[in-house]
Amino acid sequence: MRILILGGTREARELADIVTGERGFEIVSSLAGRVREPVLPVGEVRVGGFGGVDGLREWLADNDIDAIVDATHPFAGTMSAHAAAAAGGLGLPLIHLRRPGWSPEPADLWVRVADTAAAATVAATLGDRVFLTIGRQGVGAFAHLTEPWFLIRAIDPPTAALPPRHEILLARGPFTVDDECRLLAGRRIDVLVTKDSGGELTAAKLTAARERGIPVVMIDRPPLPPGEPVADSVAAVRDWLIGRSGAR
Repeated sequence: MRILILGGTREARELADIVTGERGFEIVSSLAGRVREPVLPVGEVRVGGFGGVDGLREWLADNDIDAIVDATHPFAGTMSAHAAAAAGGLGLPLIHLRRPGWSPEPADLWVRVADTAAAATVAATLGDRVFLTIGRQGVGAFAHLTEPWFLIRAIDPPTAALPPRHEILLARGPFTVDDECRLLAGRRIDVLVTKDSGGELTAAKLTAARERGIPVVMIDRPPLPPGEPVADSVAAVRDWLIGRSGAR
C-alpha cells in the first residue's frame, strides 16, 4: 500500500517513522518547502508544491498512491482543501491528522479571532509592544500598524511587508517556560499574538503569558473540508491505515 503523507509537522514525521516499520506499507512524505532547512522524516521525501488540485491529482495517479494522510499544519487550509478535492476526484481514501487545539485556563486572558487581519485590529487595541508568533507568513497583515512595536519570531526571515517598528528574532522551538518568561520580560511585551496550532512544543509561550498576565490574541484554525475523516493522534491514523490495508 503506497501512502502519501502531506507533512511538515512533528506528527507527520512520527507517522512516517512508525508506518515505515509496518510490513506492506510504502511511504512518500511531501513537504511544502517553505522552511529553508526542514526537519526531514524517514523514507522517501519530495519537496515543493503540486500545482493546485489538478497537479496533485495528476501526481497521485502517476505515482500509484493508494491513500493520503493530510498531516499538514493546522493552518495549511489550502493544502487540506486541495487534498480533499484531489482524493475525491480519484476515489482515494483520505484522513486528516490534526493535533487538538489549545483551550484557555481560568487565568488566561485570551481574545479569539478568525484570521490575521482581525488579529492585527485587536492587537493594536491591547498593547504597544506586540509579540508575533505566527510564523513568517501572515505578518504582512500587521504592516500598516505604525504605532506599536513588534517582536516577530520565525524560523526563516519574513518576506512580506513589515510594520515600521519591529525586531526579527529567528529561532526554532521548542522553548521552555523560563525562556519565554525571560523573553517577554526582556522585550517588555504586553500582548502576544499566536495561532491555535495546538501541541506541547510551542505551548510554553501561553504559560508564560498567563504567569505575566499578558493578553493573548488567539487566531482560530481554518475549517477542514466537510465530511472527511479526522484523527487527533498518530496512533489513530496508523490504525486507520492498517484497516484500509486489510480491506484491500
